[in-house]
Amino acid sequence: MPITLYNAPQSTCSQRVRFVLNAKDLPFEEVKLDLLAGDQLKPGYLALNPNGVVPTLEHDGAVVIDSSVIIEYLDEIEPDRANLTPRDPVRRAAMRALMRFIDEMPAAAVRVPTFNLAFLPRFQAMSEEEFAAFAESKPLRKEFMLAMGRQGFPEKDMNAALDRMRRTYARMDRTIETSGGPWLLGGDITLADVAVMPALVRMADLGLDHMWERLPRVQRWVEAIRAHRAFKPTYYFGSLLSEKFPHLRDRAKVL
Repeated sequence: MPITLYNAPQSTCSQRVRFVLNAKDLPFEEVKLDLLAGDQLKPGYLALNPNGVVPTLEHDGAVVIDSSVIIEYLDEIEPDRANLTPRDPVRRAAMRALMRFIDEMPAAAVRVPTFNLAFLPRFQAMSEEEFAAFAESKPLRKEFMLAMGRQGFPEKDMNAALDRMRRTYARMDRTIETSGGPWLLGGDITLADVAVMPALVRMADLGLDHMWERLPRVQRWVEAIRAHRAFKPTYYFGSLLSEKFPHLRDRAKVL
């Protein structure tokens, strides 16, 4: 069953899918897109994914888009390979509710510090006309780009995004306390853990992991996900923004 994953190394949504593929030991061909170069906006890719974002999965001629949909799809077609979905309907519903929360809160909020701290120098180097054209070319993220502008998100938006991240860590902490951990829903890792993983890895990469230093359950969760055998092949070199943008490494040294 040939699998092709169109993705970008630093894309948090792509990292979810790579983790599931690696956890299940599913062989796949990886097509790496350069998002800053606009590979995701080229006609050939838009024919696969009209949203103009990554990742996109091709499997036996079928095309599946949206990272949350893709990881559920992979767990459905290969349920016996490192199953990541609870078989009990109540726990499965709890997992899916968490995944909806994660897509609504941290997966969206983490984009603001990512763009302000990592990508902003590139946009500041553009002319107003170049930036406007770049934003207009985004089928799904046009409004997000225009709200940011060439000078980045204002302080109030940055603070609001960081507050949403804090509320995420608190929700994780309560959920782990209730389930008994070490994972969000108890003793077994699920797709909910995979879904939230890239947001915390990204915050750590931006030097903001101090935000959960007073939440030992979350700290242990981070240690557990990093120790998972699928983590290292998912985060190969070039998957972290600090490996691509030198100013982030300098910022981490200051922090």
